[in-house]
Amino acid sequence: MCSKLICFSNRALCGTDFIKRVRDIIDAGIPVILREKDLAEGEYYKLLCAIDRGNIIPHSFVRAARDFGCEKIHLPLPLLETADISGFAEVGASTHSVREAIRARELGASYITAGHVFATDCKKGLAPRGTGLLTDIKNEVDIPVYALGGISPENAQEALFAGADGVCVMSGFMKCEDISQYIDRYRNIF
Repeated sequence: MCSKLICFSNRALCGTDFIKRVRDIIDAGIPVILREKDLAEGEYYKLLCAIDRGNIIPHSFVRAARDFGCEKIHLPLPLLETADISGFAEVGASTHSVREAIRARELGASYITAGHVFATDCKKGLAPRGTGLLTDIKNEVDIPVYALGGISPENAQEALFAGADGVCVMSGFMKCEDISQYIDRYRNIF
């Protein structure tokens, strides 16, 4: 993954046309991990077809990703343990500890997300793991590490200083009023 900024989707947070929102983010040059895990695989595939853009990274649904012709996939670590990832040019994995990061790398992940780093409504009541997690993981794996969880333009630089190769944002992208202005706030940091 070469982008410093990645979007994780969540249509439940999107107060506008979700498909248009995802298309606009992709068209602005930001990769989108389509994280709509509540859908059945057939519905998920239809969503991929409706978005119909490159730079989209399917999450969890390996068959749908293959059927759509995607070269990338992002998986939770338990799925990575059992999935056939052959044929994908890039495989991401969600991790929450140094041990999980090492395991993801052993299983063939080409990048990982690590989190949740900061407090976030998506993990309400769970204490954030902090930027130390990023530093510890970077000391153990030789693949890109992306900070995830509670990332904002105000704290993204802190994650980068801790060793993250980039950041993943969900709520900000799904809720912002102007995608271009929102992306510019991150570009100024990078």
